Amino acid sequence: MPLRFQPRLRLRLLPSAAAAAASAPPFPPHGPASATGSSVRLTGGRRRRRGAAVAMASGDARVAGIASSIRVIPDFPKPGIMFQDITTLLLDPKAFRDTIDLFVERYKDQGITVVAGVEARGFIFGPPIALAIGAKFVPLRKPKKLPGEVISEEYSLEYGTDKIEMHVGAVEANDRALVVDDLIATGGTLCAAVKLLERVGAKVVECACVIELPELKGRDKLGDRPVFVLVKADGA
Repeated sequence: MPLRFQPRLRLRLLPSAAAAAASAPPFPPHGPASATGSSVRLTGGRRRRRGAAVAMASGDARVAGIASSIRVIPDFPKPGIMFQDITTLLLDPKAFRDTIDLFVERYKDQGITVVAGVEARGFIFGPPIALAIGAKFVPLRKPKKLPGEVISEEYSLEYGTDKIEMHVGAVEANDRALVVDDLIATGGTLCAAVKLLERVGAKVVECACVIELPELKGRDKLGDRPVFVLVKADGA
């Protein structure tokens, strides 16, 4: 059966992601302000019909294509949640390649030695970025998924806790790490990933995500650790 597409992201294009990636200066030791300033903000106008997409201002055409390839699934996995589905982006070879290219353009000259992908969608975007910039890829997995000796970091959920794990020895002191996931929401998983890498002595250069849900304030949990995103989803 043909895939039925749901309404897509509502967005507004502000500064160009290509310009941000190409002109990004070496990262400062701290400061989300610089990371925010070099991302592309895709926010929505409340006047638009819910789920509609519109490209406004002179943004990078690649970013508009990426945003328009992401569909929104209402009430999934439970009522009230607008699920940002990147599987439709993966069905679009150009949008997928543009996504990887924008990240590669940003990080290729930043001395990244390890790309850490957060389970599970970080495993989709992380490996091609790592290959392109000449870094090793390290999977950060849910408990009891990795064989051998692991190090773990616990983080809080709405009800209870969870943890992510990494192989002992996969990341070394003085590695320069990039953390990759598809989306930043509350920031709990990314924060745990950063702490896990920092515990073994790595320097986390930045966290990179395709989508951000700004209303959930995930950046607040990460503190002064920089975050770079390509699109920001408008609230329902």
